[in-house]
Amino acid sequence: MKNIILSLCLTSTIFTMSNCEQTNPEGKSISISSDFAAKTSDFAFDFWKKLQENETVNNNYFVSPLSLHIALGMLLNGANTETKTEIQKVLGLENQSMEVINKTYAELIENLPQVDPKVVNTIANSIWQDKNFVSEKDFLDNLTNNFNARLYNEDFADPSTVNKINQWASDNTNAKIKKILEQLEASQVMFLINALYFKGDWTKEFKTENTQKAEFIGTNTTKMVDMMNQTAEFKYADLEDYQLLELPYGSEKYTMNIVLPKNTSIENVVKKLNSAAWQSAQNSLNKTKVVVGLPKFKIEYSKKLNGILQQMGMEKAFSDQADLSKIAKPAGKLKVGFVKQDTFVAVDEKGTEAAAVTTIGIVLTSLPVYPEFICNKPFAFLITEKTSNTIMFIGKVSNL
Repeated sequence: MKNIILSLCLTSTIFTMSNCEQTNPEGKSISISSDFAAKTSDFAFDFWKKLQENETVNNNYFVSPLSLHIALGMLLNGANTETKTEIQKVLGLENQSMEVINKTYAELIENLPQVDPKVVNTIANSIWQDKNFVSEKDFLDNLTNNFNARLYNEDFADPSTVNKINQWASDNTNAKIKKILEQLEASQVMFLINALYFKGDWTKEFKTENTQKAEFIGTNTTKMVDMMNQTAEFKYADLEDYQLLELPYGSEKYTMNIVLPKNTSIENVVKKLNSAAWQSAQNSLNKTKVVVGLPKFKIEYSKKLNGILQQMGMEKAFSDQADLSKIAKPAGKLKVGFVKQDTFVAVDEKGTEAAAVTTIGIVLTSLPVYPEFICNKPFAFLITEKTSNTIMFIGKVSNL
């Protein structure tokens, strides 16, 4: 199965909300500004397009813009000057104050998992810090208070620490993502990690007896797959370049939106998508009886995102000129070593299970650490003549 595109529909539903305030008689409501919602949708589509440019046509992929956005939001709290400006612009939040930004993240993290009690959706954040590394209290307070992030002070020289980090990822993704790090490097002093987990049953489940073998015509192979089938009323739109189908989960607060190209490739469809085009497509959806065929599938995916984020405009953070002085002073001491996302998704007759972990590794830069020479105790000194190599005076200061 090739080019299965679900990234906006599962783990980042909040980015495609048509209303900024979602009411739910059975669950919590979410209230975010229309500007934040629009800008984060733009981020999701920009990220999607850059990812597509960096992937081959034959590769499946699955990502979570929401997980990445939250992880970068944590990093934003530690950035300053031009580094902060770049991250804020990439996130689409350049016109928002940090107070508003953090308040919005807190709203999402607290209430998004409670929108639909029929759907499991968890959000977890953590800070892993070398026990010998000292970071700014304000930075840690912002992340623990606004992102509900748990702080772990560990010995990064101990090989068992990487197992603890991987176990945290596994625990917070229902064991769907068991390894996010292979080993710890000497330069690494901190990790900012977000984990998302989603499990939703279809509002209208596919009957297993209707699943049949059928051809799936991929970009380089044609393969017989298990094709789920049902005919029922769903929201559907027949647009110029693609068909759009909405399959709801639980109480219909979460949905999977399937984009099926017509006389073009899925790559060409994605190139034309942005938040405005997506909203227009959503507005075109109407309930009608549809014959649906959807293959069962599973994707496990891992992607280093340094290059993609640099292409989106976040450059300073990865360089020795990074200013992460709100994590630890001075500016130039720290930089982002890597941003990586590991994901999982499985779709069957009952519903969908999905998980994403975004990891940001913070490392010491190559900026030289200058030796300190503070004469605050007895010292000696010599006065010499260089051409003759003559020592003219010798002295010692014991007390002043």
